[in-house]
Amino acid sequence: MDTPIPDTPNAASPLLQVIGLKKHYALEDGKVLRAVDGVSLSVPRGHTLGLVGESGCGKSTTGKCLVRLTDPTEGRILLEGRDLAEMDRRELRAMRRRMQFIFQDPFSSMNPRMRVRDIVGEPLRNFGHGKTAIRERVAGLLARVSLRPDAADRYPHEFSGGQRQRIVIARALALDPGLIVCDEPVSALDVSVQAQVINLLMDLQRDLGLTYVFISHDLSVVRHISHHVAVMYLGRIVESGSREAIFGRPAHPYTRALMASAPSARERRPAQVLQGEIPSPLSPPSGCAFRTRCPRAEARCARETPLPRTIAPGQQVACHFA
Repeated sequence: MDTPIPDTPNAASPLLQVIGLKKHYALEDGKVLRAVDGVSLSVPRGHTLGLVGESGCGKSTTGKCLVRLTDPTEGRILLEGRDLAEMDRRELRAMRRRMQFIFQDPFSSMNPRMRVRDIVGEPLRNFGHGKTAIRERVAGLLARVSLRPDAADRYPHEFSGGQRQRIVIARALALDPGLIVCDEPVSALDVSVQAQVINLLMDLQRDLGLTYVFISHDLSVVRHISHHVAVMYLGRIVESGSREAIFGRPAHPYTRALMASAPSARERRPAQVLQGEIPSPLSPPSGCAFRTRCPRAEARCARETPLPRTIAPGQQVACHFA
C-alpha cells in the first residue's frame, strides 16, 4: 500500500461534527468507567478520519456512539447538521439511511442461516423496498464489491474472510449512506487481503463521495487510507491533524511513542515497545492521563489537565510541552 490517497475535491463542509462526546458507565460498586471523556472532532464531507490508539482507549465506544449504537452520556453528534444525540427513536430510524457501521468480525455480524441476498437486502426490506427493486439492488451491490452474481445464493460460511468483509460492505452501502464508521475492518485479514479491502473502500469513497471514520491500531493502514488522524488515549483525543502533520511531525509524546512502536519496513527499523501499561479508566491519573508513561512528565502534568491547542495550521495537541 504505497500509493498515497488523492485529495477529495469539494469537501470543505464537515459531514460529521462531534462536540464534547462522553460515554460513562456507572458500575455497581459506585465507580464510574469513563470510556469516552470529552471527545471533539470534525470530518469533512468525502474524507476519512483515522482514529488510532491502543486497545482500551475508547476508539470502538466512540465509533458506536457516533451512529447511536450506544447512547452517549453527554455531548453533541451533528450529522449533516442534525444532532443525533437528541433524536428520538422515530427520528433516529429515519437517519439510519445516512449512517452505517462495519464491524471487525464480518462473520459475527451476519446471520449464518441467511443467504447473502437476504443479508445484503435486509436494510432495503426494513425500509419498504419491493422484491424486484431489492433483487436488482443486491445484484448491483455485489458487482460493486467485486463478488460474482452466484454469491447471492450462498451462505456466509462459504466465503473467505476478505469476501465476507466485501459482503458486509455491500450491505452497508444498500441505503446510500453518507457516513460509514469502520471499526478495525481489516485487522483479522492477511496483509494482501487487507490491501484489497482498503483499496475497495478508497474506490467507493471516490465514486460515491463517502465519508469514513476508520478505527484502527495499525498505523500503516491508517496512513494509507486517512486524510485526517485523531490520536486517542484513555478516552480523550490527545492530538489531531492532517495525515501529513501527524505522521510527518508528531508533537504529542504518546503519538511519537505509537510511531516508534510500529515497525517500519521502509527504514528497516524494528518496533520499540511502548513503556508502561495504559491506566484503568476507572481510576485515571490526575492531570495529563499520559504522564505515568511520559518521559517528559513534570509536576505540572499531575496538577493540570492539558487542553487542546493549535500548534500548526490544522494540528492540535493536548500537551503542556508540545
